[in-house]
Amino acid sequence: MLTVHHLGISQSERIVWLCEELQLEYDFKRYNRRADNNLAPDEYKALHPMGLAPVIQDGNLILGESGAICDYIDRKYGGSMHSPDPGHADFADHLFWFHFANGTVMTNGMMQLMLSRADANNPGPMAYVSDRTAKAWMMIEQRLAEAEFFGGGQLTTADIMMLFGLTTARLSGGVTLDDKPNTADYLKRIGERPAYQAAWAKCEPGMPPKLD
Repeated sequence: MLTVHHLGISQSERIVWLCEELQLEYDFKRYNRRADNNLAPDEYKALHPMGLAPVIQDGNLILGESGAICDYIDRKYGGSMHSPDPGHADFADHLFWFHFANGTVMTNGMMQLMLSRADANNPGPMAYVSDRTAKAWMMIEQRLAEAEFFGGGQLTTADIMMLFGLTTARLSGGVTLDDKPNTADYLKRIGERPAYQAAWAKCEPGMPPKLD
């Protein structure tokens, strides 16, 4: 039986959403963050050498990394229904946005977080990261003006990967959607999906998702 270990307010929400989209039977285990430092509890860190979310267990396999897990689940349990093959017209777009999620969006966010705690007398690095972030959001808004989903005409694991950076990652502030109507419309559509609603209710019960 596939087990998804979810750390509250973390990227592991992606994996729960994918499982719900695929209508899989799976075990769900939720872990609260520590009250003293808001990090993962020791029992979660013990699941994988990196000590980070997400983590899944499938028999004797313990697997981390969002992208690897999405590929694994979609290929093994979903018949690759959310991963267009090389002959599909959306193949390249799907690949780009699937990797853009953590390669650019989440990386920008982590750099901004670290630099906000660094030397305020040296604004150069923050200006560089802010420019990267603005360009990324511009590309996101443009993509969603031309396609219903990041991967093209249907929901793919590119959407599963991208959504966290557009929603939950904004809970601490920062980017607004006031000047991003296409992104706002996209998030509204995702928020109406029964699978997303079911996943969010499991991951963060009693807390509304950051969809606006």
